[in-house]
Amino acid sequence: MIACCLARRIRTVLLVFATALWWQTSTGLAADNPNGKIISEVITVNNYIRKKEDILSVMQTKPNAAYDTAVAQEDVYRLQRTKWFDPRSIQISTVDEKDGRVKVFVYVTELRSTVEDIQFIGAQHLGKNELMTMSGVKKGEPMNTFQNEMGRNNILKKYHEEEGRTYATVELIEGRLSTDTRVIYQVVEGPVVKVGSVEFRGNVRAITGRLREQIVNKPELMLFPPKFKPVTLDLDRQKLIEYYHSLGFLGVQVTPEVVHTADLAKVNIVYHIVEGTQYIVAGKQVDGNKSYDSATLVGLTELQPGDPYDRRKAELDMKRIKEFMGNRGYQTMVEQQLFEVPGQPGLVQVHYEVINDTGTQKRVGRVRIEGNEVTQDRVILNQMDIRPGQILEYPQLEVARARLARLGIFDPDNPPTVEVIQSPNANDWDSIYQDVLVRVKETRTGQFMIGGSVNTDIGLMGNITINERNFDILRFPTSWDDIVEGRAFRGAGQEFRIEAAPGVEFSRYAATWREPYLFDTPFGLTESVSYNQFAYPFGQYTEDRLSYRVTVDRRLDPYWRASVTARVEDVGVVSVPSNAPPSIAVDAGYHFQVGLRAGLTRDTRDSIVYPTSGSLFNIGYEQVFGQEQFPIGTVEFTKFLSSKYFAREDGSGQQVLCLRTMVEVEGGNAPVYERFYGGGLRSMRGFEFQGVGPFQNGYPVGGNFAFLNTIEYQVPLLTNDKVQGVVFLDHGTVEQNISIHNYRVSIGAGIRIAIPMLGPLPLALDFAVPINKAPQDHKQLVNFSMGLFGGPG
Repeated sequence: MIACCLARRIRTVLLVFATALWWQTSTGLAADNPNGKIISEVITVNNYIRKKEDILSVMQTKPNAAYDTAVAQEDVYRLQRTKWFDPRSIQISTVDEKDGRVKVFVYVTELRSTVEDIQFIGAQHLGKNELMTMSGVKKGEPMNTFQNEMGRNNILKKYHEEEGRTYATVELIEGRLSTDTRVIYQVVEGPVVKVGSVEFRGNVRAITGRLREQIVNKPELMLFPPKFKPVTLDLDRQKLIEYYHSLGFLGVQVTPEVVHTADLAKVNIVYHIVEGTQYIVAGKQVDGNKSYDSATLVGLTELQPGDPYDRRKAELDMKRIKEFMGNRGYQTMVEQQLFEVPGQPGLVQVHYEVINDTGTQKRVGRVRIEGNEVTQDRVILNQMDIRPGQILEYPQLEVARARLARLGIFDPDNPPTVEVIQSPNANDWDSIYQDVLVRVKETRTGQFMIGGSVNTDIGLMGNITINERNFDILRFPTSWDDIVEGRAFRGAGQEFRIEAAPGVEFSRYAATWREPYLFDTPFGLTESVSYNQFAYPFGQYTEDRLSYRVTVDRRLDPYWRASVTARVEDVGVVSVPSNAPPSIAVDAGYHFQVGLRAGLTRDTRDSIVYPTSGSLFNIGYEQVFGQEQFPIGTVEFTKFLSSKYFAREDGSGQQVLCLRTMVEVEGGNAPVYERFYGGGLRSMRGFEFQGVGPFQNGYPVGGNFAFLNTIEYQVPLLTNDKVQGVVFLDHGTVEQNISIHNYRVSIGAGIRIAIPMLGPLPLALDFAVPINKAPQDHKQLVNFSMGLFGGPG
């Protein structure tokens, strides 16, 4: 009975609603085209928090104005931007009045309350602006309880992972309900927790010192204990596992444990290690290859059966296979799969899987460049050495990318990319020709550097340098905008450098310009003008040298480089003592001279700063013209040798033997300022700078023949290889002519300390004692060198 009555009532309501809707439509009350009609009233619907006046203040549609559909649509956008309402709910409609006017209805669905205040109670070490940014909450915006909770998590993460406040808590005490009008966080910061110690337990084959080098909390930082950041634990665990994999321990288990001290100010981190079995390579093979036979590709690999499995060697093997095929135009990927040998625990079969080897050799279609607004296309193309029509050498793409990045003229945070794309003229990726797309983002290329250096040869020097790496000597400004926007004198990839290096004993002022690809050829051109002033250490005279040099060089292959240099100089020999010997006094005054030199260099070193293998060979001949005409010949050879026998199992800790010899010969009529001297850092340690050579009246007068040699052995003293010990034997002589009358020998030991803030070269400190010397030579027990350099401005 009740159900029947309820059903009759529902049918009655629906009938009344349908009748009213039909009547409204049939009588014309619904506005069909309201444009131009006067608005009688604007009615807001479903607004409970926001007053009608607030809504109308945002809108342009107002009573007594003519209705405009376009203006009404703009009002919808205006109301959406307030963030007061659900943007999908905002609608504006009209109904005709009998007097010809229209009534406007604004339908909204409110987004709860709005944020009127934000507080962070208890926060002392983080500023309110920073906390506001992390919370993502802003005054005047709708109350968003989800965002408020996200903000709490972000703030807590900041305290735990960056501030080292492990015990910090953050509670959202207001802002959890949609009806709240305030967002209030209660913060208990707690103390900063430091790392007290790092310990490794269970490691047998791996050296503790090398394990410390793999993790974030390195031992050298313990002098200033780092903040404890829990997020680093998993990162360190993964790095330790990867390190063990490189040693062949594929089943290693690493479990970090955090032990809090009683005062809760520090934590001690213990990494529990179960090394497991060191796997041995049972065999290796290459699969999936179509372009080359397996024997050829297997021959490229270094990992051998019977060796402990080494992940680093396996990665190098995959790289060699990929580069071998890539250099021949075959784009492939190489992956590694490991299979345990059934019934033989500890043995693993290594499979190198060649992927996407289609057997189709690719060639370069077009080379497209994007993003260079100032830099000329030719600068980029010269660095890439990739031209249309040639075989597409895929490893060369990475070489090109690295060379572009090394130029220093592109944004390091958004470095250049070089990728292969399908040619628009090709039907598919199986086409022979593929385009190469280069994307770059330019950055500021000017540098201002300030710093200095000190060593026992030439004392203390300051240094101020202005350097532009993307110079264009022919790009003159055509407007003021060219100067303001940095287009003037930029874009050709040239380098222009101005340097001022005042010193106590030696000063240098120079300007240098270099074009690395002259007329887009492999030849480079360098021009420089300099002024040097040097007060010789034994007071024999002061040298002023104004010089102009021009060099044309040509790289012959990755190792060999040839060069031709011309120098034009005005050399002054001044402040000559009254008791100076004739060989010095005769050259007093100013001298004009021109020198022409041809040189050849071969460099196979694996590193310029810290070489462990390879060699450097340099030979040159120069003919000098002027008041005196004489030749100068130089030959220098340095060889670096290292043995894996003395290295650690992971390849670190290499001991390096360095052998160096140099021979210099010049004409017997060479003036005093062109003669050879010995002694000092790169000559003969144990003697003062220029303290080796012929002497007259107590003054060094230099020789026309120099023969200098060094045997040096370098051993790492710490497991991080940043502190090296050296022992050395320096020997040789400087004579007035090609002969050996006084052969000098010195022995010594020293230390090299890598300090990043001092630049790429390490701090060097050597102690040496002469065991054979000439009567007038000057001894010096200590030799040291240290450089300080500022960053780009």
